[in-house]
This record gives sequence, structure tokens and C-alpha cells, in this order.
Amino acid sequence: MKNHIFNLLSSVIAFYIPFQIALLTDLPLVKNLIFLIFLIQWISFVPAFIFQTEKFFDLFGSLTYLTAILYTLHVTGSTRLSDYIIVGCIAVWAIRLGSFLFLRIHKAGEDRRFRTIKPNFTRFLMTWTLQGMWVSMCLLCVLTALSSYTGVIMNNLFFVGLVIYVLGLVIEIVADQQKTVFRREPKNKDKFITTGLWSLSRHPNYLGEILLWSGIAIMSVSSLQGLQYLTLISPLFVYILLVYISGIRLLENQAEKKWGHLDSYKEYVKNTPSLFFKIFS
Repeated sequence: MKNHIFNLLSSVIAFYIPFQIALLTDLPLVKNLIFLIFLIQWISFVPAFIFQTEKFFDLFGSLTYLTAILYTLHVTGSTRLSDYIIVGCIAVWAIRLGSFLFLRIHKAGEDRRFRTIKPNFTRFLMTWTLQGMWVSMCLLCVLTALSSYTGVIMNNLFFVGLVIYVLGLVIEIVADQQKTVFRREPKNKDKFITTGLWSLSRHPNYLGEILLWSGIAIMSVSSLQGLQYLTLISPLFVYILLVYISGIRLLENQAEKKWGHLDSYKEYVKNTPSLFFKIFS
């Protein structure tokens, strides 16, 4: 019973935080968009629970990103090039990551993280709600900028952010591809990757993710004012999520259990930063 209460309370908090920030922007469209994001998750949860499947979880996360930004363009009727560029940036990322994760789960047959989550109604609901929080928190600054009177302002800061976004996206794509190729080799079964970008960082894909969302926030910042600057929590949220909650922390624990007894792994951990690139040997 206590676990169900905790799960439901967590779901309420996950919705309340981004929705409250949306209210503080004083832009009704942003508030409606955040509600739409969560509504998509809650509707998607129903068939996922009935059929006990997680196979379209990541795919619907990406589709929610696309729905939110495209709907914003539709409602605002924007013809500004800057608006289309930032929407295009998010669309490219969402389509690439969503298809990558969907195909990976389809090939594996399941996402093992969901084995104990799916049968539990409140815990599975919480997981979908947390995905709504992830989408909302990442998009808050973009949705606010797009919904503002000026739209996304194209200035020097915009192009600085665009460069950082491209750098982050390239790092993420290259890191994912290198790991995919590594795992494809039968001789590498049950081994850990230490080549390519993975020789510079133990989690280069997450570094790319953090960089690209930082770039998106920088592209948006010139359009914000007053309490709207609170929406710049987006890249900080991504960093905390990936480093301390669902990303690096969990993977490092799993890796320690699997390879922690190996001297080669101990050496790799000792000489390779967890996140930021090792510049000098």
C-alpha cells in the first residue's frame, strides 16, 4: 500500500513541477502544451498496461516531442526562420533517438528495466508520468520562446547555441553508432567498449545529450523575460537526470557488478572520466 501511495505521489509531483513553471511563464499556450504532453503519456499508458508492453514507450516519448513542437508552430502560425530551425533541431534529435531506441528494444525483444515495473499499475503509471516530466522539462524553454511575442530571436547567441547543439548531436550519434558496431561483433559479447569516443569518456552519448539540450536553451534564452528564465532549468534537469538518477548512476552500478572484478575495467574507470572528455592522456 505504501508503495502505491509513493508512486501516485511521485506522479503528482512529476506533473506539478513543470506545470507550475509553465503557469509562471504567463503564456496560456505553454500551460496547455504541458498538459497535452502529460495527456499523451496517460492515454498511451492504458494500452501499454493492458497488453503489458514497454516496446513503444521510447517511441511515444519521441512522438510527444514532435507533437508538442509542431502543434506550437501550428497554433502560433509562425513564419520565422529561427522558429523553424529550432523546431527542426528538436525534430531531428527526436526522430533519430526514438527510432534508435525503438529498433534496439525490438531487436532485444524487451527492455529488462520494465520486467518488474509493468505488472504494477501505479509504478507503470508513474513511469509514463515521469516520461511526461522529461519531455516537459526539456521543452519548457523552447515552448516558451516559440510562444512568446517575438518568437525565437535569431542573434549571435542563437548561433552559438546552434553550434553547441550540432556538436552534442554529432557526439551522441557517433557514440551510439560506435557502441552498436562494437556489440554487433560476436567476439565482443559480455565485454565493455573502450575505443573511439568511449576511450575519452565512459558515457559520451550522455555528454552529447547534455550538450545538445544546453545548445537548445542558449538558442531560446534571448526570447525570455522575467520568470520565464525559470524554464532554463531544462539543461540542468537533463544533467541531473542522466548523471544522478536514470543514466550514469544505474549503468555504473550495473557495470561494477559485471566487470568490477576485472583489472582491465578498474584501469578503464581510473583513467577515463565518467562524462566529460579526457583531453590529455
